[in-house]
Amino acid sequence: MISIKVPPLGESIVEATISRWTKKEGDAVAAGETLVELETDKITVEVPALKGGVLTKRLKNEGDVVKVDEALGELDETAAGATAAPPAPAAAAAPPAAAAPAPAAPSAATAPPAAPAAGEVKASPAAQRVAAEAGRDLGGVSGTGRGGMVTKQDVITAGTGAPAAPAPATERRPVAEAPAVRRPSPDGVRETREKLNTRKRRMAEHLLNAKQATAMLTTFNEIDMTAVNAFRERHKDRIEKETGVRLSAMPFFVKAATLALKAHPIINSQLDGDEIVYHHYVNMGIAVASEAGLVVPNIKDADQMSLLDIARSIVAVAKKARDNKLTMDDLTGGTFTITNGGVFGS
Repeated sequence: MISIKVPPLGESIVEATISRWTKKEGDAVAAGETLVELETDKITVEVPALKGGVLTKRLKNEGDVVKVDEALGELDETAAGATAAPPAPAAAAAPPAAAAPAPAAPSAATAPPAAPAAGEVKASPAAQRVAAEAGRDLGGVSGTGRGGMVTKQDVITAGTGAPAAPAPATERRPVAEAPAVRRPSPDGVRETREKLNTRKRRMAEHLLNAKQATAMLTTFNEIDMTAVNAFRERHKDRIEKETGVRLSAMPFFVKAATLALKAHPIINSQLDGDEIVYHHYVNMGIAVASEAGLVVPNIKDADQMSLLDIARSIVAVAKKARDNKLTMDDLTGGTFTITNGGVFGS
């Protein structure tokens, strides 16, 4: 028997939440195939099978909080030859259904779904998974997420024929923002509770800790952006045509910040015990709002980049964040952070 354990999760991260098992007990597993997905406060970690075999036991359930090196399950590598073939069809993508699929929440032990043929449809990873499991084509689903993105709730709602517009408020934040007229859910329940996952719990802890343990200081300065805006108007169309990168205001903020940090290195430093650590480089953190919550990937050595390179890097890390493909390296080592709340009306 091979013990399936929680792998190292990165700097200062000691626990994670089991978000999804991709295999059920008795399933054949190939070497390198993902067995279970763990969610930390920063990223989703896939735990692969080190060797081929059969998953004989799952010791933890979805939603359980587990620590580094804790056993998640057991794999029998000696059963690989005898039982690898029969379970194969269960792991394959489901064929198109003849009738409309029944709406269902994702199964706790389904095999990894095949990527849906969604064409140009923008859909979150969760929406893609639910659509694949239900055999639904995302092309016919209207997205209510930011920028028209199809969400998990959009896919579920499309299967029931219910109106899509109010669904996100009911599914995801039933009591966070009360509407003018309080409408109970279809089954008459006024409130529902959802257990905080590791990521959201850590975000809450970090925000509270920052307020309690940090000397908070806010300053306001007005900056004349006339020259920057004129520069953007002159060059943004040409730059987008030549490089595919939209020249927003954010790269200018990042470039200005890197110059300021070089001029005032004390701001680009940190305390470590009774020492000040000066960073002679700038790894610029960019706060990005994703479906999983707020994440802050950082652009390594931003002070060495041109304005266009910074613009490309911002687009790249933002896309990785929204596609849930950030790595631990993307999220560690930052020396300064910029948050732009303008997309939310700030």
